[in-house]
Amino acid sequence: MTGKRSITLLAILVSGLFLGLGAAFAGEAVEGTAKADKLESCVEPTDVMRRRHFEFIKHQRDLTVHQGIRTSKHSLAGCVDCHARKDAGGKPVPVNAEGQFCDSCHDYAAVHIDCFSCHSTVPGGK
Repeated sequence: MTGKRSITLLAILVSGLFLGLGAAFAGEAVEGTAKADKLESCVEPTDVMRRRHFEFIKHQRDLTVHQGIRTSKHSLAGCVDCHARKDAGGKPVPVNAEGQFCDSCHDYAAVHIDCFSCHSTVPGGK
């Protein structure tokens, strides 16, 4: 019985190791592959976006949800489309993956974001 338990425990540990490695690599992206990497500025000046982006997104949400007004200047989909980088295979890496655009700043600021519990973290297909 001890042999079976040891094998089971070893199998659990090994599978956990592989799952952990997958999570560690999930946020890897190639520098310079986001649309934003090639631009001089965002839809607003960079210092303004760093301080107030959440206000713009919240205001845009209110316009869209409550008034039915859809514009793209401050849309969350626009942010994702511009800031999502690609991995070595050319596939988009989620903006909230560990070390990526949203995650890195929100982690630094110790701010939890829940936008992506509903919204897509990668650009939509065309």
